[in-house]
Parts: sequence; structure tokens; C-alpha cells
Amino acid sequence: MNDAKTDKQLRLYVGLVASGGFLCLLWAGISVTAVSPGKLLYLATLTVIIAAANGPLIVLRIRSESRSFSSTSGAILIAAATVPLPWVILCTAVGVLASKIFLRDKLKITFNVAKDTMAATAGATVAYLLHVRPDADLSLTVPSVPRLVAGLALAAVAYAIVDDLLGNTVMALATRTSWLQAARRNWDVVVTVRVINVGLAVLIALVVAQEELLIVAMVPAVFALQFATKNQIRQRADQEAWARLASSTDRLNVTELTSVLHAAVTRAPGLFSADEAEVELRDLRPPQLVRGSAGRVGYEGPAETAPARAGSFIEAPLEGPDAEAAGVLRLHFRKPVKLSDSEHNKLRIFASSLYTAIRNARAYAELTRISAENAYAAAHDPLTGLANRRELLEQATEIFRARKADGMCAMLLIDLNHFKEVNDTLGHGAGDEVLREVANRLEASASPGDLVARLGGDEFAVLFTGLPAPAVATHRAEAMLADLERNIVVDGMQLTVEAAGGIAMAPASGGVQELMRRADVAMYQAKRSGQRTAVYAHARDTADVGRLMLGGELSRAVAEHEFVVDFQPIVDLGSGEVISAEALARWHHPEHGSLSPMQFLETVERSGQLPAFADAVLEQSLTAYRMWREAGFDLPVAVNVSPRSLLDETFPSAVLSRLAGHGVAADRLVLELAETLTLSQLEVVDRALSELRNAGVRLALDDFGTGVSSLSVLSRVPVHQLKIDREFVTAVETSSEAAAVIRSTVDLARSLHLTVVAEGVESEPQRHALWELGCVAGQGHLFARPMSSGRLLASLQRGSGGRPGALADVLHNAGSVVRMPHRRSPGHGRSALPHLPA
Repeated sequence: MNDAKTDKQLRLYVGLVASGGFLCLLWAGISVTAVSPGKLLYLATLTVIIAAANGPLIVLRIRSESRSFSSTSGAILIAAATVPLPWVILCTAVGVLASKIFLRDKLKITFNVAKDTMAATAGATVAYLLHVRPDADLSLTVPSVPRLVAGLALAAVAYAIVDDLLGNTVMALATRTSWLQAARRNWDVVVTVRVINVGLAVLIALVVAQEELLIVAMVPAVFALQFATKNQIRQRADQEAWARLASSTDRLNVTELTSVLHAAVTRAPGLFSADEAEVELRDLRPPQLVRGSAGRVGYEGPAETAPARAGSFIEAPLEGPDAEAAGVLRLHFRKPVKLSDSEHNKLRIFASSLYTAIRNARAYAELTRISAENAYAAAHDPLTGLANRRELLEQATEIFRARKADGMCAMLLIDLNHFKEVNDTLGHGAGDEVLREVANRLEASASPGDLVARLGGDEFAVLFTGLPAPAVATHRAEAMLADLERNIVVDGMQLTVEAAGGIAMAPASGGVQELMRRADVAMYQAKRSGQRTAVYAHARDTADVGRLMLGGELSRAVAEHEFVVDFQPIVDLGSGEVISAEALARWHHPEHGSLSPMQFLETVERSGQLPAFADAVLEQSLTAYRMWREAGFDLPVAVNVSPRSLLDETFPSAVLSRLAGHGVAADRLVLELAETLTLSQLEVVDRALSELRNAGVRLALDDFGTGVSSLSVLSRVPVHQLKIDREFVTAVETSSEAAAVIRSTVDLARSLHLTVVAEGVESEPQRHALWELGCVAGQGHLFARPMSSGRLLASLQRGSGGRPGALADVLHNAGSVVRMPHRRSPGHGRSALPHLPA
């Protein structure tokens, strides 16, 4: 439909040009004067020269249309300089008609005759007006050389304006491009030809002015000059064409196949003056096709679904000397076109270069794929697809090196319990299926930014990143391991996977290897104690040789009373009044200074000195209670209990004996138990706790929320109080997870009629946040640091705001805290809240 519209526009346009040419001829026929028979030879020769000059110096094809550049303007300028204006028009029309008479296309004959006639009329009219040829007869008189050159130059400009206007318009219509695009094509060739034509016309006009008959000798001269000019122009055009070919083939030298094909189909149309170009890759299933025109890709996809194209095609196979053809390169023309031998050679070279580029791009893609597979295989476990140990170490090292301030990092090391039994009973195939399912569940449970890895065998690791608080790592680990306990169906059998996990926070020094070592220590601690997870504790790290050296000094420390007890008050968050105090033991070592329980507690537990140590702490705690009570402050005292103490059948009676010896009611003593107290599954522990509770001693579950058996412990151990771990309190303002844990703990405590104490309260915003979440009691540096029993009594007597027994103002929006003076000591800091046995 577009072609029919274009042909209609062309016919209309050619009709208008033909009308203009006919009017020019009509005027010339009316205005022409008779000539003598002797002048007919000159006019005939001039007509022959015009016909000869109308032959193409060079033919350039623009898409499906061809355009020739000739020296017609030169011959017409000769006529304008030597004969009257009407004869210039008549000789031009006859000469152009004679040169085009053998064309089969009548439309082209009509257009070319009319166009050159109108252009000759314009050029000859300018020459006439400038008196280059003012005489009405055929006498050969030539003006001065300057006037001749100037006149013919301006006449050439007038000729060029009309010739280019008419010629470029028809090319724009035929090729469906803009007029400027048609005008810009090979403008330098056109200018060169026109300048040569002016010089040729001036030269011949000066020659024939000397002798009229020399016009006959100019015929072979015109042919020779035209032949020489044609060769020069063709040589230049050929060089430019080869340069464009080289530039186009250079554009094919890219490593991505799609880019190669896009470059080919967008460069080939301009290179071979085609309407479109397409590449069909037949060695693909299904065959693929890419089609495009100059600067634009029109279609890309299966060859069988490509839109059909009418017109003619010229094909070049894409093949090498020793391989089958990969496909074909096609040039599409709206009308039949015949390529020259030179163009055929260029097409073969371009197709060969395209074939080489396609093979290179495919080879590069294959190398890239193999390299990516090798890189993936080097960094991932082949069975599960998880990152392997090497990838885990590299990524963790990179994270540590970056030291981003968007949270903390932790490592969870996981080992499947009794996995060997699966392999031995069901075979390694079933074991592999279990490992793959474990990997899938770990990845599904991981948070964005976490890295899950398989270290080998049944050992996995998870690198947690962006943690708002260390306690969040415990909750994420708990969720992951709980998810693993869902049944796995293998070969129709339901299996239950149990695992133990060790958690370690990223250390300040030591790097990734130290982090993994600590997680491994914690994991084996979890296995030994029967827990699901365990958090790395320096006190339990047997690699600390210096800590072991303290074992021989314990007997002396107990005998010489080097163990002392400080007390940290527990405050009503609303009123600021002190409601109890927690006993915190310190070892005042003569050489090492003040040591926290983290540094010596495990050594005490393994040394056999635990009963004496626990008795010393309980003695000092009850003594402090009596002093406060006698001063009017009846504050229950909380003492941490080691799980190992509960294994001692004499422990309950020793506690009750101390209470009786000091005359202290049993309900004024609170024994704090670690949440990870899995020993409560033993009968001896159950009996010890029941005996103490029945006697009136109150029980508290310490560090609630960080362990793995919160509900199970609560179901076995009927405690009176829950203590929220300091890590949740630290993150309560910034972490929704921490706030959710605190809120759920408070709700649980209310339902069980338990009290809740928040540990590590250090700021007023934390106090407000805890109060809004329903927590009514807390302890921390906001109110007071650990201190001796005497200093605590003095602070209670001094009070806050004239209220004895209060350490802070009543909670309100502008509430403030009266900070107490404290003794600076290495053991008095945030880390000074140990799990201390009684």
C-alpha cells in the first residue's frame, strides 16, 4: 500500500516537472530564430556534446533507486556561452532525449528530459542576463574572460539549484526519506563534478571563439575528459566505499552476539544502499532472525514469525572455509537491483566478517558461561547449591573489611544430630535428599542480607548481617532450627531432623576465622548441654589458657575473702523507687585487679570450689539485706544460681540454713536461674527447685528471650519473675523485633501472674519505651551502677527529690534521673552483669 502511494506521488510529481519542461520548450520554439545552413553543423555538434555529457560519470544507488552524476551542466554552459537562449533550451532537450531514448522506463525519460530542460533554461537565462551571450544571432563572440568565468559560474549555480531541487525531490519521494537526507548524500561528489563542469565550459568557450569548427574536435576531448574524470571519481568513491566497509566490519568486533547482529543489520543498509538488511541464523532451533534498517532494529525473534517483505533480496551465506553455513545475510530492496562486481566482493567480505564475528561472539559466550560455571562451582556446594566454606570466608572477610555501620554481624554454626544414622539406615541418596531439604529450609528462613553456607558433611553456617542487637541473632537462629524440626518425607518415610547451633558475635579482632572458631565452641557447648542453640561465652572457651591458670588460686581467694559482692538496685520504672537489688560478685585479684564472673565462673564450677563460693556470695547478700532492713529498707535481694549448684542435693538445705541463720524470711531471697537451664529435665534439679519454692524462696528466670527453651522451662520450673535480657532493652527504640519480644514477654508474664524486670536500662527514652510496653521494673546505669551494700544504703537514705528510697523522679514527659556517684573500677561496666551462682 505504501509502494502504491509512493508511485502515485512520483507520477504526480513527474507530471508537474514535465509540464514545466514543456513550457520551457514551447517558449524556446516560439522565440527561436532561423539559422543559416552553415550553422547547423555547430548546433548538431553541440547537441552531440550535450548528449555525450549526459552519460553518467558515476551512478550511485540510494536504496532501490539509482542516481547518476554527469557533466551535463558543462555542455549546457558551453551552449549558454556560444548560442542564443532558445537554442540552448532546444539543444539540451534534444541531446538529453537522445542519451535517454534507450531507457525502458518512459517515466524516467520524461523526468530527465524535463528536469535538464528546466535546469538549462535557468542557467542559460542567468548567462543571458549577465551578457555572457547577449547576441541574438549565432556569431561566436565571447566576452572578457573575467565576465565569462563569473557569468558561467553563476549560471552553473542557477542550473545546480534547479537540478538539485528537482532531482533530490524525486529521490526523496522514491526512497521515502527527507529532502535533506537525499541532498546530503554524496554532496562532495556533486560539488566536485559541477566545479569541473564550469572549468570545462570556460575552456571550450574560449577555444571555439577562436575557430568555430574546433567544436567538432571538442567531442572526443569531452569524451576523454569525461572518461578521466569518471575514473578519478570512481576511484575516490571506491576508496570511500572500502573505508565504510572497514568501519562497518570494525563495528562487528564486539563480544556479545546480540550486539553483533544489531550492528550488522543497521550498518549493512547504508553500506550497500539497501532498504533493509536481515540476518537469519539457521543453526539455531528454531532459526532466529534479526532485521533492521539504517540505525534501527525492526524485528528480532523466530524466523517463521517475522513479517513478510515484498521486493527483491540479495543473499550472502554466512559460512567459513571449513564449516557449514551458520545462516544467511540478506539485503532487501523495494525494486529489483543488480550489484556491481565491486559491491558483490564487498558483500562477500562483509558476510565473511559477520560470520567470524558471530563465531567469536559465540566462543566468548561459551567461555563466559564456562568461566561463570567454574566460578560458581568454586564458590558453591554442588549438592545443595549453597555457598561453600571458601565463599563464606570471602564474603564475611569483605563485610568485616567494609565495617558498615548498618548493624552487627553474627555467625550461626549448625550441626545435624545423628545424621550418620540416616546414611547408614536409608543410604546416601536419602541422606543427600535430607541435606538438600535442610539447605532449602535454611535459605527460606534467612533474612535478606544473610548468607547460608554448607561447610561440608552435615555442617552448615549462617552469617547474620545488619543485626540491631546481639539477642536478635539468637531469635533468628531459634527460628531456623525450629523450622528444621518439621518432618521431612524421604522415600515415603517421615524423618525428623534435629540440630545444634552455636552463635557468636563478630569479634573486635581476630577476623572471620576467630568468629567461626567461637561459633564452633558454642555449637559444641549446645551439643554437650542438650540445647538447641548456645551463645558463645568467653568463660566457657577452653582455649583461654590464662583463665585456667586461675584455678589454682581459687582456694586462696575463698579463704582470704577476695570474692566481694556489689549490688545493683532494681527500680519501679513509674515511681523511681527501689524495690529490690541484685547481687553481683567480683573477684578482687591481687595481681589482675577486679575480675568479672565471665572471667572466672567456669573455672570455679570445675574446680570443686563452687559450694564454698556460692555460700560466700549468699552470706554477703543476706548480711546486706539485714543492714538495709534495720535501716528501714526491706529490699529483697536477688542472687544468681549456677545450674551446677542445683545438681548438689545439699544446696537447698544450705540455702535455707543461711536464711534461718540470718533470720531472713525465705520470700526476701530471689534465686535467678539462667533461661538455658536444660538441666531442669533432671529429677535432682526438679527436687531442688521444688524444695526451695515450697520453702518460700522466690525464683526468677534470667536473660529471658535469649535462650531456646523459654516455654518448656516455664512449664517445668514455676518461677515468680522474668528478667528481660539487656540486649533487647538496648534495641527497644530502634528494633521492632526487640520491642515485639519485650511486649510478648510482658503479656506472657501477665497471663501467668509473674513480674517482669528489664535489665540494662541506660536512658530515659528506654525507660519510657519499656513503660509503654507494660514493663514496670528495671535496673541499669540510668538509675545506678553496681556498688557496695553500704553505698547503696547511703543512696537510699539520700533519695531523690526528697523521697528516701527513690533513685529517680516519677516518670513523666520531662522526667529526670538523679545519677549516683560511683566508684570507677574495671569490673563496673556494661559487661558486669554475670550469671552468678549463689
